[in-house]
Amino acid sequence: MNSRPVGSRSPSLPGDPPGGRRAVAVWCTGVSVYFVAVIFRTSLGVAGLDAADRFQVGASALSTFSILQLLVYAGMQIPVGLMVDRLGTKKVLGAGAVLFTAGQLGFAFAPSYGMALAARALLGCGDAMTFISVLRLGTRWFPARRGPLIAQLAGLVGMAGNLVSTLVLARLLHGVGWTAAFGGSALAGAVAFVLLLVFLKDHPEGHEPQPFPHHGPAFVRRQIQASWREPGTRLGMWVHFTTQFPAMVFLLLWGLPFLVQAQGLSRATAGELLTLVVLSNMVVGLVYGQIVARQHAARLPLALGTAGATAVLWAVTLLFPGPHAPMWLLIVLCTVLGACGPASMIGFDFARPANPPERQGTASGITNMGGFIASMVTLLAIGVLLDATGDDYAVAFCSVFVLQAVGVSQILRLRGQVARREQERLVASRVETVHVPA
Repeated sequence: MNSRPVGSRSPSLPGDPPGGRRAVAVWCTGVSVYFVAVIFRTSLGVAGLDAADRFQVGASALSTFSILQLLVYAGMQIPVGLMVDRLGTKKVLGAGAVLFTAGQLGFAFAPSYGMALAARALLGCGDAMTFISVLRLGTRWFPARRGPLIAQLAGLVGMAGNLVSTLVLARLLHGVGWTAAFGGSALAGAVAFVLLLVFLKDHPEGHEPQPFPHHGPAFVRRQIQASWREPGTRLGMWVHFTTQFPAMVFLLLWGLPFLVQAQGLSRATAGELLTLVVLSNMVVGLVYGQIVARQHAARLPLALGTAGATAVLWAVTLLFPGPHAPMWLLIVLCTVLGACGPASMIGFDFARPANPPERQGTASGITNMGGFIASMVTLLAIGVLLDATGDDYAVAFCSVFVLQAVGVSQILRLRGQVARREQERLVASRVETVHVPA
C-alpha cells in the first residue's frame, strides 16, 4: 500500500461521477423543466395589476396569490427532499412538471378569485419539486468540485425563465389577452415533460446510489433530524433566508406596482428595470460560482456583502427626498437586487458538504425553505401595510429590513460552529487521503 502526499490534488474524488458531454445533456434536460417552472412561477410578477383588475381584488388579496404559492412551495421542500433521496430525480421532476403545467392551465381559465388561488397552489406544488431535483441531478452527474458552479448555473437558468416572463409573457398578455397568454404558455410544460421522459436518467452507469433499506415515519424523522443537526444545513438555510427574498418579492409581485405607482414610471420602463434585475442575476451568478468554486472562504463575505448592499440601496431609495427616486438610483438598486439570487445559492454550498449523499435532497430542501419563507412573510407584510397606509410604499418596504436583521443575526451566530465542523472534516479527509492505495 502506497501513500499519496497530503494535499495532493487528484482529477476527481473517489467515487465521483465523471461529468462529460453525456452529463451535460442529461442535466440540460432536467434544468429545462426548472426553466419552465420559473416562467410559470414568475408569470404573476408581470400580471399583478391585470390580476387585480380581472378578479377585482386589493393589495392584500393580490399578495395572497404569491403567498399561497410560496406557502405551498416552502411547505413542500422537506417532503420533496425526502422523495428525491428515495425515489430519484426523474420521478419527482416528472410529477412536478405535470402539476405546475396543470396549475398554469387552471390559472388561465379560472373564472373566480378562489379558483385562481387553487390553481396557483397547484402550480406552487409542482414548482417545489423542480429545483431540489435539479441540484440532486447535478451531484449525481458531475464531480463534487463542480458543485458550486453547477448550482449557480442552475440558478442562472432559472433567471433566464424569469427573463422570458418579463419580456415574452408580458407582451403576450397585453397582445392576445389573459386566457391565451397563460393557456398558451402551459404548452411549454407539456414539451418539457416529454423531453424528461425521453432523455433524463437519474445517474450515470456505475454510479448507482445505495439502496434505501429503511422506510416509514421513524426513518423520515431520523433523516430530517440528522440534516438539521448539522450546523452547515442551518447556516445554509439562514443564508438563503437573508439573501434571496428582496429580489424574489420584487420580481414575483411588488416590483412592477412599486415602479409604476410609487415611482411614476411607465409599464414599459418598469419592465426594463425588472429585466435588468434578471440580467444582473445571470452575470453575477457566473461570477459568484467561479469565486466560490475556487475559494470557499469567500462564501460568507459574499453573502453578507450582498445583504448589506441590498439594505443600503433600499434605504437610500425609500428615503430619497422628493416624490420619486432618480432613474440612476433605481438602476443601481435593480443591479444590486440581481445579486440576491446568486448569493442565496451560497447557502447550498454550506449544506452540501455537511451532509452525506443519502441526505443531500433533505438538506437541500431545508436550505431552500429559508428564502421562500422570508419571501412569503415579506409579501404578506407589504400587502397588509399598503392597505393600511393607503399605498405608502416607503413604509411597506421597510419590512425588508426586519427580515434581513433576523437572518444576519442567525448567520453570525452559526458561522463559528460551521467553521469548526468544516475544519474537522478537512483534517479527516487529509488523513484518509494519506492511506488511499495508489
